[in-house]
Amino acid sequence: MKPSADSSEALSPQDALARPLREVRISVTDRCNFRCIYCMPRAHFGKGHVFLSHSDLLTFEEIARLARILHGMGVGKIRITGGEPLLRRDVDQLIAQLAEIGGLELALTTNGVLLPRLAVRLRAAGLRRVTVSLDALDEAIFQRMSDTPLSVRDVLAGIDAAAQAGLQVKVNTVVRRGCNDGEIVPLARHFRGTGHILRFIEFMDAGTTNGWNLAQVVSAQEILDCVRAEFALQALPPNHRGEVARRYAYQDGAGEIGVIASVTQPFCQECTRLRITTDGRLYTCLFAEEGHDVRGLLRAGADDAALREVIAKIWRGREDRYSMLRCAATPLAQNAHRAGMSYLGG
Repeated sequence: MKPSADSSEALSPQDALARPLREVRISVTDRCNFRCIYCMPRAHFGKGHVFLSHSDLLTFEEIARLARILHGMGVGKIRITGGEPLLRRDVDQLIAQLAEIGGLELALTTNGVLLPRLAVRLRAAGLRRVTVSLDALDEAIFQRMSDTPLSVRDVLAGIDAAAQAGLQVKVNTVVRRGCNDGEIVPLARHFRGTGHILRFIEFMDAGTTNGWNLAQVVSAQEILDCVRAEFALQALPPNHRGEVARRYAYQDGAGEIGVIASVTQPFCQECTRLRITTDGRLYTCLFAEEGHDVRGLLRAGADDAALREVIAKIWRGREDRYSMLRCAATPLAQNAHRAGMSYLGG
């Protein structure tokens, strides 16, 4: 039986800022078939970059074991990420193992191009939701943002395949000034009435390879102003504590959009998310400087109780609030080794 919100929170350890552990993102590969300029830019991840070997990756059994432990600690939602998670061979078998745990909300983030081949298998395995990244409808802008010869049509075909398979679809768009800020209204127009929720994301300074500059951030307010210039919107309440997107409905009933504003309107005080990397390191923040090795404990024979205590200790010591400090103009240490979004799973 799925724990209620109250019982789930009671099970969960709380961090130093009284935030419970409620959701986990698990990366299953550090590889991707795109080279998006804000995530895995080719200049850094091109020729000469060494990706993890297969033996470095957490096995599906190790991931499922961690998921069972975390579920027992109050985690109700797990999102599978990458890199591009659909590049991990037989990823639907992992979904099936996670679905067997029961009481978990399972989701997956993807660039969508492999969904026509895999959507039916993923749905049959127990997946219920996918989030597809799409930064532009204009072909030239899309290819410049994603640095791929693939087409917008490939992503749209993936979205259609997911919907036809019975998966709920959200679409994420990272907005970068001077790159795709002219695509805000065309994307809103395209996805209105489809039942898919479109979410715009402020360009973030995750990692150290994406050339982030505050001047390139299109604020949530600017994004909303663009959409409101054509469509009337009304604010919606959050679905749950820790929801990162601010929700807005079209007043004519044609659906909803969301805005994720971690730069201009940080939500650190409500963050309940833990990240597990492909090679089994726990990160308590997207902007964290280092992780905590659990793969070594798994492979050294640690029992569930020991793993649970290690995870709880890490969470209880968590003080992360990077975006709030950045927004408050507090001096932040510059660490050239801060993990990148493609490694942490976004």
